[in-house]
Formats: sequence, C-alpha cells, structure tokens
Amino acid sequence: MTAKATKETMAEEAQAPEADPVTLSDMEADPREAEIIDLKEEVGQLKDQLLRTFAEMDNLRKRMERDKAEATLYAATNFARDILSVSDNMERALATAEADHLKEATEPVKNLVAGVEMTNRELLNVFERHGITRVYPMGEKFDPHYHQAMFEVPTNDAAPGTVVQIMQAGFKIGDRVLRPAMVGVAKAAG
Repeated sequence: MTAKATKETMAEEAQAPEADPVTLSDMEADPREAEIIDLKEEVGQLKDQLLRTFAEMDNLRKRMERDKAEATLYAATNFARDILSVSDNMERALATAEADHLKEATEPVKNLVAGVEMTNRELLNVFERHGITRVYPMGEKFDPHYHQAMFEVPTNDAAPGTVVQIMQAGFKIGDRVLRPAMVGVAKAAG
C-alpha cells in the first residue's frame, strides 16, 4: 500500500467511527423511544381507567345515598298500610257520635268520644311526621292515580269528573299511594 492509500483508508476509518456512534445511538434511541411511546400510551390508558373508576364510584355513592333515602322514607309503608284500618275505624266511631247525640250522652260517653278524637288526631300527626299524608279529594278532579271511583253521581252541581263524595280517605307516603281514596264521581245529569 502506498502511503497515500493508507492515509485515505485511515481517514475513512476515522470518519467511519464518527458515523458509527451516530448509527449506534440511533439504534439505541429507537427501542427506547418506542418504549417511551408505549409507556405514554399505557399511562394514558391507566389515567382513563382511573377516571372511569372514580366516576363509577361517585355514581355508586349517589345511588347508595338515593336508595338509603328511599328506604328511610318508605320503611314504614307496610306498617302504615296495616294501621290505616285503625284510622278508618276511629273515623267511623267519630262519625256515629254526632254532635246531636252527644248533647244527650252521659259524661263518660262524652269523655270517651273526646278520647277517640284525641287519639285519631295523634294518629294523623304521627302519620304526618313519617311522611304519610291523607288524600281527601272532595271537589277535586278525579285522578286514577290517587282515587278509586266507586260510583258515579248524576248532578249538575259539579263538573263531570269531579269528586263529589268520599267513601274512604286515601293515603300516600311520599309520592307513593298506600291506598287510593274511594270516591263518588260526578257525571252530567240527564
């Protein structure tokens, strides 16, 4: 080899090592860069999954609170249905003890009627404290959700479809009907 050729070869080799490290670092950077991209995607997926889990937990918490509130509100439903007949019987007892009859009654009978009135009032107050309200729709438009039509009354004194007589008061707890009011509904006379 000539000195000139050797110098050129050495110059090429000197340049080649400079090119090789760039190529090597490029080769090393590509797998790391791909790994970084994969990790960023995985982090994004995990963030999304975490946000969805938080949203699901929040929805579950809200649903549990709503269910708890409903359970509290409607817990007395079955008991209330059973006790409605007690209220009805007290109303019937008071209806038979009209004011005209009480004038002639003895003092013990008057006291008994007063006791029944107080007991009935207290029962209605207890119902109210527990969200149980009385449905007494006299003069209202008939609503099949809250009323049960027992008969129709031909009359010109009330608009057709209006409640004109109540056979038995209804009750509801919250927005749920415990028992519909049993009513007579007006219809056009003629």
